Amino acid sequence: MSAFEVTIYHNPACSTSRHVLDMIREAGIEPNIVEYLKNPPSRAELEKIVARAGLKVRNILRIKAPPYAELGLADPTLSDDAIFAAIAAHPVLIERPIVVSPKGARLCRPKETVRDVLP
Repeated sequence: MSAFEVTIYHNPACSTSRHVLDMIREAGIEPNIVEYLKNPPSRAELEKIVARAGLKVRNILRIKAPPYAELGLADPTLSDDAIFAAIAAHPVLIERPIVVSPKGARLCRPKETVRDVLP
């Protein structure tokens, strides 16, 4: 393990997520891999990640996930609490991959964004 700690919130079925994981490894880092569909982050973890990335919780929503439309998450009047509750109930709503390192946090879409948080 590298001294530079990196965590990737990863979905192995996603090609972008796999590419970002490869890019991290090509940088000589073996990241902590969190398969968020199996082990979803807590609300507190998500709040920290969103803040470190300079985003709002709405920015990490995967709008292509079926629950997005079903739950009416496009409604701009929905509170952050409602969005966090939807994510807790349906982790598939988390856009991926998200990478966290000592240099910050990034939603790595496009995949090249990962370079911002690597040494």
